[in-house]
Amino acid sequence: MTDRIVVDGLTKSFHRPGRDSTDLEVLGGVSFTVRAGEFVTVIGPSGCGKSTVFNMLAGLESPDSGSIDFRGENTASHCAYMPQKDLLFPWRTILDNTILGLRVQGVPKQEARRRARELFPVFGLSGFENSRPSQLSGGMRQRAALLRTVVQDRELLLLDEPFGALDSLTRTDMQSWLQEVWQRYRWMILMITHDIREAVYLSDRVIVLSARPATVRHELVVDLPRPRELSTITSPEFVALEEQLLAILHEESRRASVQQG
Repeated sequence: MTDRIVVDGLTKSFHRPGRDSTDLEVLGGVSFTVRAGEFVTVIGPSGCGKSTVFNMLAGLESPDSGSIDFRGENTASHCAYMPQKDLLFPWRTILDNTILGLRVQGVPKQEARRRARELFPVFGLSGFENSRPSQLSGGMRQRAALLRTVVQDRELLLLDEPFGALDSLTRTDMQSWLQEVWQRYRWMILMITHDIREAVYLSDRVIVLSARPATVRHELVVDLPRPRELSTITSPEFVALEEQLLAILHEESRRASVQQG
């Protein structure tokens, strides 16, 4: 068995209330793989089922048909999920926020704190262990949320729009920072974003989902050298990849609009 996640033919429909309503078919057979050490991004029109796929990977929802496999097992016990909002508890210190996942796993508090503290310098949070979330900037809060995810030492990180709530400058800084720490640790990352430029800048591959019921419309290999500087986004090669994804996504968004109309 190889170290890769295999998503095979996922389908999912949701019941819509009302006597004459029909079920909403969200996923129509989604299949893709993610290899160890790979950074893969999922994009697609709004409402196409990206988060539904993530919920299945995390074990929060079950597909109607299809499967998810990692070494012959379900992925839920191998992944850590970071949602768009940082969800830090305002009454807890940053250190005690970052150990929540470990505590849920049953790790003793002192051991959990030790493991989390080791990562504070890497995440640019040294000196803020005893601060409250309200004392941190948006970017630092997201770093704390990612530390909380990473410290669980799972093999797959699910990042659902991790920088979507940040301002443009902070978002750019966080993208560069994430690329840097990912190259250091080589986590297996699967990320959702609506930002095409972010997808190209960070990813090894970009998976484009179609309009509902979603299938994989296209997989784009981002064959750009790493590390990627910010100047990379103005290169002809980068722009060509961005334009290719934009054209596909616009076509699928138009299909989604027709369906909803």
